[in-house]
Amino acid sequence: MTAKVALVTGGVRGIGAAVAARFAADGWRVVVADRDMAAPAHPARCVQADVAEEAAVAALVQGIADEEGRLDALVCNAGYMVRKPIRDLTLAEWNGVLGTNLTSSFLLVRAAEAMLRAARGAVVTIASTRAHQSEPDTESYSASKGGLLALTHALAVSLGPDIQVNCVSPGWILTKGPEPSAEDHAQHPAGRVGRPEDVASLVAWLCGPESDFVTGAEFVTDGGMTRKMIYAE
Repeated sequence: MTAKVALVTGGVRGIGAAVAARFAADGWRVVVADRDMAAPAHPARCVQADVAEEAAVAALVQGIADEEGRLDALVCNAGYMVRKPIRDLTLAEWNGVLGTNLTSSFLLVRAAEAMLRAARGAVVTIASTRAHQSEPDTESYSASKGGLLALTHALAVSLGPDIQVNCVSPGWILTKGPEPSAEDHAQHPAGRVGRPEDVASLVAWLCGPESDFVTGAEFVTDGGMTRKMIYAE
């Protein structure tokens, strides 16, 4: 019962699943919250919850207090994209993306603050390189990730020194679809497209004892792509 406890939102698949699996492999007790309840490929207690909903977040965090009795790490990973021209983007779609991608982190940290302070724990938000650069028709997603980056440093200042709060901004991480082409890999200065485990290893470090002087920071994990100048030929 002395094992550290991590809560990972959006932890059933993709980056979230890799983060949850890494915590489990490191000996943590893991709670996964997701709107979907597909069985994860790692030991975890799964809770079906929409973390954009205040009541659902309150119940989720109370459940951790009751069952695990502590919370050492909160990884705010839940998110999705609606890609369409802004003239066609409805207010409901905008609010849905902002609710899941951004507001959920506020709700989660607010609800879990006492347990995280007691554990001198860590919060990691999963933003995106789209907080800095965009493709067409991604306004709601980009706004949510930019807001998440700003929320991260605001929380770090407000909650320190008891709680560390940092942000990971992935670039192209292969979570589904076909294997990228040789050209896709080669365009990255690191020589390849990212894997979910690349993000998970960084999250594990940010929630571990060796990062206790790191807070309010953003870690861009994109194989160097946002530092590469690209001109049309």
